Amino acid sequence: MADKIDTRAVGLDVGLAFIRWLTGAENLHYGLWSGLEVTAGNLRAAQDAYTVKLFGYLPAMPSGGPLRILDIGGGAGETARKLLALGHQVEIVVPSAFLAARCRETANGATVHECTFEAFQGQGPYDLCLFSESFQYIPLSESLPKCARLLAPGGQVLIADCFRTEVYKGRHVHGPQAGGGHPLVAFRAAVDASAFTVDAEEEITDAVAPSIDLEQRLFHVLGHGVTRVSDEIRGKRPRAHWALGKAIGLFLSRKRRENLMQRLTGTSRTSEAFRRFNSYRIIRLRQREVQNSV
Repeated sequence: MADKIDTRAVGLDVGLAFIRWLTGAENLHYGLWSGLEVTAGNLRAAQDAYTVKLFGYLPAMPSGGPLRILDIGGGAGETARKLLALGHQVEIVVPSAFLAARCRETANGATVHECTFEAFQGQGPYDLCLFSESFQYIPLSESLPKCARLLAPGGQVLIADCFRTEVYKGRHVHGPQAGGGHPLVAFRAAVDASAFTVDAEEEITDAVAPSIDLEQRLFHVLGHGVTRVSDEIRGKRPRAHWALGKAIGLFLSRKRRENLMQRLTGTSRTSEAFRRFNSYRIIRLRQREVQNSV
């Protein structure tokens, strides 16, 4: 049987190449747009501002020494590279073989574990478990309990991610929407039931929301090109258009093609909708103090 085409890896490769061409880096996270005009030319500055904001929540070691950080869902390694430059020790957990390879190249000096966080067998202990736009992909029943087992005494968890507001009733009601994440109410309940308590928290939804409009404008440019070429071929070479459709169907299901065209031409993904259905937060958790029994 022929090997299945890994469309996700292809998409990541193309996406990272485009971001690297546009910004000179391979950041996969949102930008922080406070005081910046929302243009492609400012994307690197917005993403750098996001990193500065995130790093402002890094805990300080009592000794003043470096942190032992577990970067969970480390993307292409850009955040880990910056943490290494600050002198911290970094291990990355990333489930994609493609991204793991990028991490090894970008964050030279970090230990890369190619697996899901749920399957991660590392022992630690770590001073910080970092989730930069990866927390939403891990079940609440797995994330915080596993962090508690991996952290050293006094260790903390730092989360920067989207959460769903109570307004969001699901894709079947609102259709495809940007953002995502665990319901904020469910997250609060998970924290209350965990070994952690909230040490610091900041909502930055308004500051990151323009990333959605910029992303969608870029997709619309691509969508216009795809639609224009498709219409031209259909009108002048109908048999070639039919054959091209069949060829695309060999590695993209109908559902995936529909989802792709929704991203390329749709209008539902907006910063306004993002603000309504999502709450983007930076949250630092610390371990609860153990009460000694009398």
